[in-house]
Amino acid sequence: MDEKLILVVDDDEELCGLLTQYLEPEGFRVRAVHDGVAGLAEALSGRYALAILDVMLPGANGFEVLHRVREASPLPVIMLTARGDDVDRIVGLEIGADDYLPKPFLPRELVARMRAVLRRVRADAPAASRPGPLALDGLSLAPDSRSLRVHGAQVHLTDAEFSILYALLAGAGAVVPREELCRVALGREAAPEDRSLAVHVSNLRRKLAEAGATPAIKAVRGEGYILCRPEPPQDGPQAPV
Repeated sequence: MDEKLILVVDDDEELCGLLTQYLEPEGFRVRAVHDGVAGLAEALSGRYALAILDVMLPGANGFEVLHRVREASPLPVIMLTARGDDVDRIVGLEIGADDYLPKPFLPRELVARMRAVLRRVRADAPAASRPGPLALDGLSLAPDSRSLRVHGAQVHLTDAEFSILYALLAGAGAVVPREELCRVALGREAAPEDRSLAVHVSNLRRKLAEAGATPAIKAVRGEGYILCRPEPPQDGPQAPV
């Protein structure tokens, strides 16, 4: 994988050209393709640090491409959606997009989103400062491999889902503020109308439930989320003496 190589999948060739002109001075190299079939092949090649994927594509739409990518690869993906189309954004996040950006957008904002996603997936911190593994009631998180095991069985998480669960598990039993979760999982401040965090948490709950995990994630209205510690078993009734 080339840590500077970015894949752009968009049928708007003019936009691809403009992104190339803007991203290259920022230190990135860009490969652009203009249909979903070619985009999927490139995304699965293992060459790229990150993909920027439009929803509306010829050949195969962005959702189809993302679904196929997520079956085989942890490649970080930022989706481009039509402005105001909340359905596209939610569907993209549910399938496994790391972030989204509505069109039209400012190139500077795209670069900020890209850098935030890449910071989460690059293990470039000194080994002594890396967070250690965490475990609770059958849940085991390994930051080095960014992997989750539930009762020994591996559960696939997106990078954002892993970051959320790690923060919640590190503070198990206490409320983790929404603002903090947005920073660690999305790399940005929480916005009032942004449902990205809620969708990631919903996906995480579903995966934990399907894996048979006991700790539950609960929302605390107006504050954030909490990973509830399992209740200790209660003693049975005492026999008469």
